[in-house]
Amino acid sequence: MRIAPIITVAILVAAAGGGYAYWLKEQATRVPVGLARANGRIEVERVDIATKYAGRLAEVGVNEGAAVQKDDVLARIDTTEILAQRAAARAAVHRAHQGVASAEANVAVREAELKLAEIELKRTIELTRGNTATQAELDRRTAQRDISRAILDSAKVAVEDAQAAVEAAEAQATQIEAAIADMTLKAPVSGRVEYRLAQAGEVVAAGGRVLTLLDLSDVHMTIFLPTSQVGRVELGSEARIVIDGAPEYVVPATVSFVAAEAQFTPKYVETANEREKLMYRVKLHIDPQILDTYRGYVKAGMTGNAYVKVQREAAWPTNLTARLPDVR
Repeated sequence: MRIAPIITVAILVAAAGGGYAYWLKEQATRVPVGLARANGRIEVERVDIATKYAGRLAEVGVNEGAAVQKDDVLARIDTTEILAQRAAARAAVHRAHQGVASAEANVAVREAELKLAEIELKRTIELTRGNTATQAELDRRTAQRDISRAILDSAKVAVEDAQAAVEAAEAQATQIEAAIADMTLKAPVSGRVEYRLAQAGEVVAAGGRVLTLLDLSDVHMTIFLPTSQVGRVELGSEARIVIDGAPEYVVPATVSFVAAEAQFTPKYVETANEREKLMYRVKLHIDPQILDTYRGYVKAGMTGNAYVKVQREAAWPTNLTARLPDVR
């Protein structure tokens, strides 16, 4: 006769326990007023290290996972052939300068010839006035003066041509020097090598990728928010990121981008119910100073939850206070 009351009590206790567990779960998942929550994935900007010119890789100096600094040398392309081209270009520059010197010397000679022709013409004019020289002699000296002047003008043009040849040769040499510099592949940003796509000794085409870098100064989480929430998200507003693999840490972030167009549904809808399904892409950027301090923890593809303020006056609850690992 006492079994029924005992069963009833047990059922009540179990129900109370279940209700308490459900309450705890609700409290844990409940989003505080003034905040929006969405799940997302950590994304790191990738930078392809590619060749500008075709050639054989002489060396690839880094492996996957290696940390590199901006301007670090990552790989080199064999330069044997282009170094020979540079030597030929330098010789062409030297010849061009000699051409200028020769042309300028020729101008000096032609100037002396013109001066002599002018002196002889002047003397002939004086002799003609005294009837000592004939008109034919005067005409010959005049023609000689005109010819000398034309030859001088031609010599001056030759100097300009020689100088232009110097500029062309120097431009060719500069282009080859630039190409040699491009044969050394350097890191455009500080980051981590994600993939090594080619090995030393391989021949790569122009534009061929050799390495892929992760730019650890540009890390963000992409989330999607519905129309009802994204309209209240302010660019530059605060956000928090909690990674699934390390829920004990809370990473501060900032809203840096809100898409101008919705995704997942047609661009134009007619009903309010359909408009509620519109989702907008939002980017949450992490402070580069934090990334620099914790670069060893940064990994692309990690999933987690993000919390964004949709009310400027909203306060962060205790469980969303920024918490980062100790660095020693």
